[in-house]
Amino acid sequence: MKDCLFENGIIFTSDDTNLYADAILVSNGMIQWIGKKENIPDGNYEHADLKGACVVPGFVDAHMHPVMLADFSKKISALPPEVHSIEELKEKIRQVRETQQPGEWIEGWGYDEGKFEEKRSLNRYDLDQGCSDSPVSITRTCGHIRCVNSKALEIAGITRDTPDPEGGEIERDASGEPTGVLKENARNLVLPFIPKESHDDKVQNLVDLGNLLKSQGIVAVCDMGNLDNGDNFPLYQEAARRGYCQETAIYYMWDYFADDPDFIIPETHRDKSSQIFAAGLKLIGDGSVSGRTAWMDKPYLGTTDEYGISTCSDSLMESAVAFCKKHHCQLSMHAMGGSAISRVVDRAYREENWMEDDTPYVRVEHITDPAADSIRKAAEKGMFFVTQPIFMYAEIESYLTNLGEAWMKTCYPVRTMLDQGVQLCFSTDAPATSWAVPSDPFPCLKAAVTRRAYDDTDCGQDQRVDIETAVKLYTRESAKAAGFQKIGQLKEGYKAHFAVLDRNLFAVPTEEIDQVKVETLYINGKREYQR
Repeated sequence: MKDCLFENGIIFTSDDTNLYADAILVSNGMIQWIGKKENIPDGNYEHADLKGACVVPGFVDAHMHPVMLADFSKKISALPPEVHSIEELKEKIRQVRETQQPGEWIEGWGYDEGKFEEKRSLNRYDLDQGCSDSPVSITRTCGHIRCVNSKALEIAGITRDTPDPEGGEIERDASGEPTGVLKENARNLVLPFIPKESHDDKVQNLVDLGNLLKSQGIVAVCDMGNLDNGDNFPLYQEAARRGYCQETAIYYMWDYFADDPDFIIPETHRDKSSQIFAAGLKLIGDGSVSGRTAWMDKPYLGTTDEYGISTCSDSLMESAVAFCKKHHCQLSMHAMGGSAISRVVDRAYREENWMEDDTPYVRVEHITDPAADSIRKAAEKGMFFVTQPIFMYAEIESYLTNLGEAWMKTCYPVRTMLDQGVQLCFSTDAPATSWAVPSDPFPCLKAAVTRRAYDDTDCGQDQRVDIETAVKLYTRESAKAAGFQKIGQLKEGYKAHFAVLDRNLFAVPTEEIDQVKVETLYINGKREYQR
């Protein structure tokens, strides 16, 4: 590949020592030089005119579930603009049933009662009206709750006498009958009965998803685990052979491997210079705000004793810490509520960094309502907080209902955490959020910069960040969260992963950030996407 000079651009680098540049010189997929036009080095190379376009480092989504997202893309979407009401969802279920035989599972994802015209949750009887002779399962947008119909309850053997599993709840009506809503660990009760996709289908779904991610400027992702004991590593290896381009860090959901004495992450899988590598373990410490299952340190609005659910046992956490210390890999824990955050931060605070490189030893995911003490301890020990501005932006109805306006505005205190020295980055948690295209970075950036929801609700103006900071948190800092090598910034010696945008992201009105599109994406200096 001949050296190429990309010139005449507005290039944002995410490198604080050289934040804006006019030109990039790429050699063998790496950035050989970047700077101002008056300093362009002499040489014999091709020229690519950027024509004044805005360029940013390729985005790194540090928390998503690509295998789930790729799978969900083939199922019913229960979100706008596809579905606006329970009645419309019933019709979607009927349409799928017409294409299938009795007894075949019908699956969907993304429902959010706050977005239904009926302003209430699903139940088994709603789904029965869509289909009664086949099992139906619709996963809530948060991924922590699923609603199933009566046929699915029957198949799974869930009755009024079935006890709640540890860390989960089978929702019941006033008479004690299951409503079909399965919260947290209870959602897994039907998993053994849902047919698994073939290996080949999963691989092709990933390849298709990779193409969507390229169109969104995403060059790297963290796969934060399956809700089953599958190993995603071979899926990504095969997908890469078929054209999947994103660098990927994989986390294993420890719930499904802790009891396997032979479980190991091979050294060959932990090479961070590889396109696909295994980064560590993932635990789930609580649920979601929108599902009222995040483990808070004060009760939800309108109650005196409803604090959410702690979903991880002490023994499971201790075994995860022991494994990560022994094998020098990362520990990631889902923690939204203040009690869940304090629990993992306090435990990690007792440890010294066990990593053998500069990768953070502990990541805490989501960070909805951290206590001041948790923020202080995380900053002191170098823990990494991975958060999602898109949550309040897209799910404002449930945040207002479950927390109220005053508490809602204090959630996701991004500005406070940064000011106090916490390592922090942005991501989407796709597909676990109420947005039609959940992996799109631009609504997430808009949410961080405006601190307003999609319906213009004020989400706490004192926690806004400027667009430059937001992009750094979605590129440079996201790359640090998992230990990606030589990406996230445009600087000499880094990989030439960059996106050319259709307008200047740093000059458009903040309310138009979500309208910005990627025109071209380069990975290792090669054009991988053209709009």
